[in-house]
Amino acid sequence: MSNSTKNKEVFGELFLLESAKAENLYFGYAKDMPVIDYHNHLEPDVISANQNFRSPTAIWLDGDHYKWRAMRNFGINEQFISGNASDHEKFMKWAEVVPYTLRNPLFHWTHLELKNPFGISEYLSPNNADTLYHQMNESLQTSGFLPQSIIQNFKVQALCTTDDPADDLVHHKALKNSGFNTAVLPAFRPDSYINIINSEQYLSGIKKLEKVCGFSITSASDLLNALQSRINYFVDAGAKVADHGFEYFPDTTKWNHSLEKEFSEFLKGNLSTFSDPDALCGYLLKELCKMYAEKGWVQQFHVGATRNNNSEMFRKIGANAGYDAIGEPYYAQRLSVLLDALNTEGKLAKTIIYNLNPAFNEVLATLAGNFNEGGIKSKVQFGAAWWFLDQLDGMTKQMNTLSNIGLISTFVGMLTDSRSLLSFSRHDYFRRLLCNLFGSEMERGLLPDDEKWVGKIIQDICYHNTKNYFEI
Repeated sequence: MSNSTKNKEVFGELFLLESAKAENLYFGYAKDMPVIDYHNHLEPDVISANQNFRSPTAIWLDGDHYKWRAMRNFGINEQFISGNASDHEKFMKWAEVVPYTLRNPLFHWTHLELKNPFGISEYLSPNNADTLYHQMNESLQTSGFLPQSIIQNFKVQALCTTDDPADDLVHHKALKNSGFNTAVLPAFRPDSYINIINSEQYLSGIKKLEKVCGFSITSASDLLNALQSRINYFVDAGAKVADHGFEYFPDTTKWNHSLEKEFSEFLKGNLSTFSDPDALCGYLLKELCKMYAEKGWVQQFHVGATRNNNSEMFRKIGANAGYDAIGEPYYAQRLSVLLDALNTEGKLAKTIIYNLNPAFNEVLATLAGNFNEGGIKSKVQFGAAWWFLDQLDGMTKQMNTLSNIGLISTFVGMLTDSRSLLSFSRHDYFRRLLCNLFGSEMERGLLPDDEKWVGKIIQDICYHNTKNYFEI
């Protein structure tokens, strides 16, 4: 095997870089840029406590529904996935699956995460799993593998977690005062307060919100006042982002006085259910979006997922366990109505739309282009490939759609949307793909043969656009 071929393996320096131009763009412009991870599900208490992880399973497999899905596909018993098997047993079962993940993005992600930060350049299999488990475990007990050290290793300048409005943000505040070089910022995720899925759970959440706000919530107006107070609280903690996830995008036009009275009775406990959760969600969402605009925040909309499809497993182990899918509801028209109404009132915040159903890529990319304005580059963004689309094919399609319909040069680039500190390697994955796309078209004469010109755009997508858009 030639050196050139070796270098293009998963562990090689030329991985995903298929031309000399791609190599020059990556090594000359992309590789060493800082990372701003503006949406993830990392736990701020883990970052703040900054304690060693108990095992490779704790940092790598716990809560990782991507890996869990693959293990279930391979027929692994749930005991070794989300059950009570030991950390070592779970790791060994994952090692059985890895050789059979070829062409799934997990094969790349797994080995990129082994390489950085663990320095392991071997393909994981049952043959070496025990040795690698103990090697990784030894590394995890050193200071270089503390949560904050891992973040610094990946050159993360800032990251935004995903937080309940009732959260006290004590860990974010502690990190801000600790001298930690990475800005760990909260993001406002109010879905459970505007979307009634289960009446009992919804009212329990309202009680939690009442407790932190210090007043009773017996009307929609009270609820909005409570959420406004929490937005103010988040601003004081450094928040710049609100985040929403929708299975069905709500109707923002049908709220009325009759529904308002009924909702008040529901909050007071006089009704066991509320008749129109869709109207409530749409009304509250629209009012929240106005608040975001007043604060200069970025609002993020994740659309296209259908969640918790396996009701039996949802009952057993709860949400975010790998039983979600791409949905098919049509949501563009309702989203357009909301954006237009906010724009007409002069209260449209910077907006990122993340699409999970690739059939709607062009639909949402064209929609985003309708609400831009002077002074802000791509105020409404067609966001990065998300969740099931966060892989080479999905990312390529998203960037090609954006290039054809909008301006990829103003794109705010990659995010991890992950619960794992090791997922920061996906920024490098994205940068290699990005450089390969541009480099290939330079080689073919479709883009100017000017590395300085193209390299500037590469750096903007990797870092500068994000920094400017989020004002970090």
